[in-house]
Amino acid sequence: MIKHLFIITISIILSISTAFADKSMMIGKKGKQEDVTRVIKVLMYDNYFEPSSFQVQSGETIKFEVENVGELVHEFNIANSKMHIQHQSEMQKMVEMEILLADSIDKDKMKKMSKMDKSMAHSHANSVLLEPKGSKDLIWKFENASDVEIACNVPGHYEVGMIAKVAIN
Repeated sequence: MIKHLFIITISIILSISTAFADKSMMIGKKGKQEDVTRVIKVLMYDNYFEPSSFQVQSGETIKFEVENVGELVHEFNIANSKMHIQHQSEMQKMVEMEILLADSIDKDKMKKMSKMDKSMAHSHANSVLLEPKGSKDLIWKFENASDVEIACNVPGHYEVGMIAKVAIN
């Protein structure tokens, strides 16, 4: 009986917190390959994206083919400005631990450190971190999304404007 009461209480708390969730945190979710409606090729240069803005439909699932054509490590991160700012402290920590270098990523150190601190794994569904000449796909569903932007959170890059606006119709 107590176990059931506990489960019911937790369910109610989760329901209430979801109902009152900050609408600015709604960015969508990881998409599935079979739901992709469009493919967008994204090039990351040093301190800007090409294209520099994106038009998406609410509910649309997009496959982003991301390629770093710059000379520096870059990130393609789908979030809102508040989330980007919060994530920047993780990225700064990766620099301080010498996981994230200007033109490379120490993957061995990243793997080792991620066992102690999950944020060091940089394994977010809404993000791709690439060394120069690297590429990777990211599938994202813009469901219930608002105030979304794509940015690079490598220290200093967001501040100099490595941000692409996302217009959701």
